[in-house]
Amino acid sequence: MSIRIQRESEVTPAVAGRRLDQAAAELFPDFSRSRLQRWIRDGRLTVDHATRAPREPVREGERLRLDAEVEPEGDWQPVEMALRIIHEDADILVIDKPTGLVVHPAAGHADDTLLNGLLARYPELAQVPRAGIVHRLDRDTTGLLVVARTLAAQTVLVAAMQRHDVSREYRAIVNGVPISGRTIDRPLGRHPRDRQRMAVLEAGGREAVTHYRVLERYRAHALLQVQLETGRTHQIRVHLAEAGFPVTGDPAYGGRVRLPKHPTPELTACLRGFGRQALHAFRLSFVHPGSGETVAFEAPMPEDMEALLATLRADRDEGGDVP
Repeated sequence: MSIRIQRESEVTPAVAGRRLDQAAAELFPDFSRSRLQRWIRDGRLTVDHATRAPREPVREGERLRLDAEVEPEGDWQPVEMALRIIHEDADILVIDKPTGLVVHPAAGHADDTLLNGLLARYPELAQVPRAGIVHRLDRDTTGLLVVARTLAAQTVLVAAMQRHDVSREYRAIVNGVPISGRTIDRPLGRHPRDRQRMAVLEAGGREAVTHYRVLERYRAHALLQVQLETGRTHQIRVHLAEAGFPVTGDPAYGGRVRLPKHPTPELTACLRGFGRQALHAFRLSFVHPGSGETVAFEAPMPEDMEALLATLRADRDEGGDVP
């Protein structure tokens, strides 16, 4: 059974001048570029009520209007798996994602993703675009994700994400010891040579703003509270690495293992054996799409990060002063 989609969004300065299909992908991120291009060609996605070709540029202030029918997406298979459900009601699910779990099917991960698990447990999500997934976490980042159970809830949550009205707070263990917190405002885009990575791009990058403050200091590491203002791919990992404090264990941006002088054997083993970025989506807060009330959820630190923190504290207490 198809679902009717009706949405509207204004062209912002960030996407003004881009092709219509590119701007639509930014403003309606829960639909694929190919689907949006098809709707543009079919006259289902218009600009100020007029049809345009997908390649035509859009101007700031113009309004994109979408009125289309959505069939169940893809050939995604339901796959039974254990899911950590933090909260469940008629409109939303809040999930604590473990490390190693990919959120959405992609090359190499066709049927072992969070989406497949959601379809097995909640078959009705087949009628919601992307099975209700509103935002993502990297495969090895743990923590909170909100999933919409209805199209109406998804519309509200996606709009809230676009307005930066969803508060996302992380915990990150980083290499190096920052003196104080700061705001990082550096645009991000695909790395010009390695398309699997992101990079700071002053020309052509998308706005990206990250705030952090120091919660604990160790001899060669720190625990940070990180707040996202925007939600770009790999944003925290790239921004912190650019600032000189890469996330510990990050295989793409972290560099070599960082050890303090004369570390305890336990710390050496723990750091060398930590096989993922030490990044956890700790707190999520937003206006509930059903009740209209602000709700907040927290997910406890995963065991591997707790063990690393305990070892860092023990090394600090044994090793002396913190920089």
